[in-house]
Amino acid sequence: MRHSAFFRGFAATVLVFLVCLCVLGGMFVTWSRSIIMQERRNSMSSAAHEAVRYVVAQSPYYNFDLGAFEIRVSLSVLSGISGFDILLADANGIIVSCSDRQFNSPYMGKSVPRDVLEFVAARQESAMISRLGDIYGERRYISGMPLITETPLGGYVFGYMFLSSDAETMARVWRQFAAAFMMAAGVVMVLAFFISLVMSRKMSAPIDEMARAARRFARGDFTARVGKTHRPDEIGQLTQAFNAMADSLERSENLRREFIANVSHELKTPMTVIAGFADGILDGTIPPESEKKYLEIISSETRRLSRLVRGMLDMSRLRAQDSAELIAGSFDIAEVIRVTLLGLGAKIEARGLDAAVELPEGAVVTRGDKDSVTQVVYNLLDNAVKFSAEGSVVKISLWKQGVKAFVAVENRGETIPEEEMPLIFDRFHKTDRARSADREGVGLGLYIVKTILDNHNEDIYVTSRDGVTRFVFTLTVT
Repeated sequence: MRHSAFFRGFAATVLVFLVCLCVLGGMFVTWSRSIIMQERRNSMSSAAHEAVRYVVAQSPYYNFDLGAFEIRVSLSVLSGISGFDILLADANGIIVSCSDRQFNSPYMGKSVPRDVLEFVAARQESAMISRLGDIYGERRYISGMPLITETPLGGYVFGYMFLSSDAETMARVWRQFAAAFMMAAGVVMVLAFFISLVMSRKMSAPIDEMARAARRFARGDFTARVGKTHRPDEIGQLTQAFNAMADSLERSENLRREFIANVSHELKTPMTVIAGFADGILDGTIPPESEKKYLEIISSETRRLSRLVRGMLDMSRLRAQDSAELIAGSFDIAEVIRVTLLGLGAKIEARGLDAAVELPEGAVVTRGDKDSVTQVVYNLLDNAVKFSAEGSVVKISLWKQGVKAFVAVENRGETIPEEEMPLIFDRFHKTDRARSADREGVGLGLYIVKTILDNHNEDIYVTSRDGVTRFVFTLTVT
């Protein structure tokens, strides 16, 4: 399970998600802390400005007595509204008023360090994290501002105001943010794990099915297929390719079995005839005056076996040929046709046939292996001669069209049945008409023709209508 594609895909997805979650969590912690602190500073600054404006405006009425009861009450109200603790110090830094509602506040009478006073006076408004000397028992976030009044001689500082907030308040706000983030992250993580589990299972299911089908192939069962899918992604394409491969393997297996059956049949018939007549001669069943007749039959069947073996060797040789090497050569196809016709002249005359030849005046140089294409022309002409009606015409034509040369072989005889047309280029295929008219054939001629032309990346077409059968194949002109 740990080594399966499903587990690895799921683990990789979970790992990536956890890494992303950690990175985002770290960024959120930093960002949220910064946002909370900035928001707290802004709130504290706004509250400090309001408090300073009030105190500066009210101080003249109390002769700048910052410890006046009314001012302390106002500070308590402002503290309740803003949520910040407020301290008022005189010009010397002595705490004279605060927002603490206790009458005997522990802050009263304490002194703010001189360096803090100078720091606040120099900047008009300052933010710091400090204990203000020994005033607070822990470090707090503090915003300090000087109290300045304007006189004819200019402004002067008559006191200081400090607003503070304890760290726990800010930590509580941050924890609320963090809790919300963790809750959202937990929900997203559960959903992501579930979706990843489903998607990983969905993606690995076709692969598992392919593995099962491949194991069936290994046991010789070529009917196994992967369930059809309409997915447009790589998995869908792989499934289609796998099924196409399975179809090809099944066809190859069927062809192999058919080939073995055909070879067995083609070998069995002449061997049975040879063995039967030879035994008849040896045991005296066949009288001496008939021996010559049966020896001729034995000789004929022996030659047939020889042709069959030679055809099978040709098939093996053709399958081993390299297309690139074949099309590297060139030759004159018109000359090949002339030579082949001369070689078949005796057969044509013996059948009482006429030959009609339509060739260009000049050479037609094409790409390919001369010997192989000569065999194509010979096989097609030989078939045309065998199956032509006596006294008819065998016609062979050659013409060029664009970059292709076309060779057509035509004869008149019986029409090939329509159901036989898709099968005529198969190995050992012979129609009933052929079996009766062509005892010398073994059913490999047209298969060899098709194989040679396939190796040359060329095409061949056949039509048979109203007793006229026509084969046309192509060659590439140089």
